[in-house]
Amino acid sequence: MATEVVSMPQLGESVTEGTIGQWLKNVGDPIEKYEALLEVTTDKVNAEVPAPVTGTVTKILVDPGQTVPIGTPICEIEVEGTGSESAEAPQTSAEEAQTVEAQTAPAAPAAAPQEGRGRYSPAVRRLAEEHGIDPARVNGTGAGGRVTRNDILQAVDHKGAAPAKTAQPAQAAPSAPAASFALESAPAVIDDGDTLEPLAPVRKVIAERMVRSKQTVPHAWLMVEVDVTGLVELRGRLKNEFKAREGVSLTYVPFMMRAIVEGLRAVPEMNSQWNGDSIVIKKRINLGMAAATDRGLIVPVVKDADQKNIVGLAKASQDLVQRSRAGRLTMDDLSGGTFTLDNTGAVGTVLTYPVINAPEVGIVTMESIVKRPVVIGNTIGIRDMVNVCLSFDHRVVDGAEAGKFLQVIKKHLEGIGPDTSIY
Repeated sequence: MATEVVSMPQLGESVTEGTIGQWLKNVGDPIEKYEALLEVTTDKVNAEVPAPVTGTVTKILVDPGQTVPIGTPICEIEVEGTGSESAEAPQTSAEEAQTVEAQTAPAAPAAAPQEGRGRYSPAVRRLAEEHGIDPARVNGTGAGGRVTRNDILQAVDHKGAAPAKTAQPAQAAPSAPAASFALESAPAVIDDGDTLEPLAPVRKVIAERMVRSKQTVPHAWLMVEVDVTGLVELRGRLKNEFKAREGVSLTYVPFMMRAIVEGLRAVPEMNSQWNGDSIVIKKRINLGMAAATDRGLIVPVVKDADQKNIVGLAKASQDLVQRSRAGRLTMDDLSGGTFTLDNTGAVGTVLTYPVINAPEVGIVTMESIVKRPVVIGNTIGIRDMVNVCLSFDHRVVDGAEAGKFLQVIKKHLEGIGPDTSIY
């Protein structure tokens, strides 16, 4: 019999490492090809990894909770069949490359830097020079083995001694902000009777991403009040008929998505990404929507939201939420976002300051709709009001553009009335 070495798969182009969530098979357990072997958590997705071959699990090399780079051997499976049958395993693995990336040759991880050698953007070269890192020795995770800024930051994180080797000590100071997400916070004080809960892998990933976003992205914040009385009347009139006809509930989320689409069309800088020495204006409008699940916060993406009407947005968003909570999202569902919406009003908030989902430029929250007295001309009326909050990357967008973006959202929502078509 032959032994198949299973490596940490790459679940997404920009993913450089993964955390073992839990092993679904133990040493000695038989396993069928394509049967779930373990759960892996990355900064983009929680996914079950299938076995690339049929056999018996003989070794588990990485314990639950550990985070290792892509390509690291994580377990061994004794393959069923004769030597001639096991010889076909590499060919089978190639067929499954989109699901599991099994690297059995020690030289395999080093191939990517060679392919990406010399193809470094100015931002990558500058960042590598600041930290005294040779990009040719960094495993590139971009297309064709291209070394990205995230690859350099990961190299700084995992090779903390690298900045000290630079011949220019004066440049060591700028390195701190780039790698500051790896710094440990002050330890907690544990008193008698306190309970110590181990950090779940998904919570670890969320914490890392939030710290990195706050310490590398200059957040700015704006808020507008919106009169959505007409929207509330429209939804009240249509919701029962809509549920019976379309099979999904008519919430306020698709209306907010449609308003965001209009805002992104009017201010395309909001639908962009920071790229070090350039700004990438995205062609597609793919709206991420924060969804709370039992396993933590997940942000699935409604692709091409600008091509959908209210009905289409309602169905797409609720499908993603349901599959998020059932743990049935795919990598495609969680990638490609260009802007994010968080419906914080669902938990009763009226004012929030959301953290940007980098490298996106902005995130909007829709707060609770509440009845308030509002001045209308020379009178006071009771209206349905909602606060719309925006966090934005001040490197890319200034207050003028951000304000215009919110005003477009406000105008669109306030223009909705009892007779507005949702088709």
